[in-house]
Amino acid sequence: MQHNGRNHIVAADAIEFVPADYFRPLSLAEIFPRTASLEVDLGCGDGAYLSALAQQSPDRNFLGIERLFGRVRSACHKILHADLTNARIVRVEIAYAVSHLCPARSVEVFHLMFPDPWPKRRHSRHRVFTEEFLAAIHRALTVGGRLRIATDQTDYFREIERLAARSPRFVMTDDHASPVVASTFEVRFRQGEIEIHRLSLRKVSDVT
Repeated sequence: MQHNGRNHIVAADAIEFVPADYFRPLSLAEIFPRTASLEVDLGCGDGAYLSALAQQSPDRNFLGIERLFGRVRSACHKILHADLTNARIVRVEIAYAVSHLCPARSVEVFHLMFPDPWPKRRHSRHRVFTEEFLAAIHRALTVGGRLRIATDQTDYFREIERLAARSPRFVMTDDHASPVVASTFEVRFRQGEIEIHRLSLRKVSDVT
C-alpha cells in the first residue's frame, strides 16, 4: 500500500467509519472484518493509546471515539502506519456515542483516559462523567464489562469516585495499575511528574 499523497489520504479515510445513520446503534459487523471482543477508547485523541492497545491485543477489536477532526486524522494515520485491521475511528461526541451509537451489551471495556476536566467551577457542568453517562456506559457494557478511567485532576477524580460509589450497577475493582501502554497525555504527565488518578469499575448486573 502506498503511504503518501492522495492514496495515503484515501487509505486513512477508510480507517474512519462514517455511520449511514447517526440515530441508530452502530453495526459492528460493518465496522470490523471479524467478530471479536470490543474495547472502546472514549476521546481517543491522536490515537497513540488506541493504536498501542490494538497492537498489544490483535485478537480484539478497538473502536476510537473522537470529536475533533484533526485528532481523528492523526489517529487514522497512526492506525494506517501500524497496518492494524482491528482498530477504527468514529468522529462523534463521546456522550452521544455511548448513549446512542454503542449497541446494548456490546462493549467489554471502555477506556476514558484524561477526559476534558473543565477545571473552572462555572464550566464543570460540561464534564462528561455524570450519572446519565454512567447509566449509558452500563447499558453498553457486557455483563462483567469494565470502565477504566484515568485523570490528572484530583477534584474531578473525587467526583467520579463519588458517582461510582453511589451506583448499584458497578463495583470498584483493584485492576487499575499503570497500563503497559500510555496515551500522549499520560506520557506528558509522567514526564512532568504529575500524579495520575485511576479507577476501574466492573458492571455487576443488567439491572437498571
